Amino acid sequence: MDIRYSANQKDFKRYTTEEMRAEFLIENLYVDDQVVAVYSHVDRMVTFGCKPVKGAVPLDKGIDCMKNFGTSYILERREIGIFNIGGAGSIEADGETFHLGFQDCLYITKGTKSVVFKSDDAKAPAKFYMVSAPAHKACKTTFLSMADAKKKPLGDEATSNKRVINQFIHPDVLETCQLSMGLTQLAPGSVWNTMPAHTHERRMEIYTYFNIPQGQAVFHMMGEGNQTRHILVQNEQAVISPSWSIHAGCGTSAYTFIWAMGGENQTFDDMDHIAISDLR
Repeated sequence: MDIRYSANQKDFKRYTTEEMRAEFLIENLYVDDQVVAVYSHVDRMVTFGCKPVKGAVPLDKGIDCMKNFGTSYILERREIGIFNIGGAGSIEADGETFHLGFQDCLYITKGTKSVVFKSDDAKAPAKFYMVSAPAHKACKTTFLSMADAKKKPLGDEATSNKRVINQFIHPDVLETCQLSMGLTQLAPGSVWNTMPAHTHERRMEIYTYFNIPQGQAVFHMMGEGNQTRHILVQNEQAVISPSWSIHAGCGTSAYTFIWAMGGENQTFDDMDHIAISDLR
């Protein structure tokens, strides 16, 4: 497991490109028949990737639960949200099987001992993108398709940020302990995922960008409002966004992204806005 320790905004101002990428960028999440895990000490969020090809792959494959989590199994004191961004596949959670197509979502509650991933077709394997947060109560494991998500249109063409926020793991859709996740679709010609900029002093966020055509990329904006930086993100990579950082993405082509949040609350509109004229 790759472990990332918290970085503060004062030191961040002096980071080189290589240091920023090493601290915040998550690459190579999808390795055949493996589970890739990145543990962030920012709100103790964990990002996982799994690409089952030849057979079934358990969530804890290659992970020492006692060493990394201090528990006998990964979800003993955690909840997890999962999106499939690849071919069709299935997830078995404590004996119950859920089939996930492209952009389908599964929330799995705290206390689930066994989670196993499979692909329907090895030639078009599923790619399960996951984020896990600490949890102090059990909720209900729930499958969610795009039709189940709450739609929230925002932005417009004039400001190049017309988009639809699809809220999947969200208080208005289902109960969780603290985890929130959703998928944002940009309209053709729109580039910014969030403008005017804002921070979440009470919550951190993790982004993954996908549906980026080959040879294209996204410039992910981050940093304090008066000290902005960027990280160049390729297809199916993720970025850790601390509570003190802005977060926006300008792509060289259209893209889609999944956001995951954890922290003090689940209030979607709890934001500290920064005027564009105040950005530096």
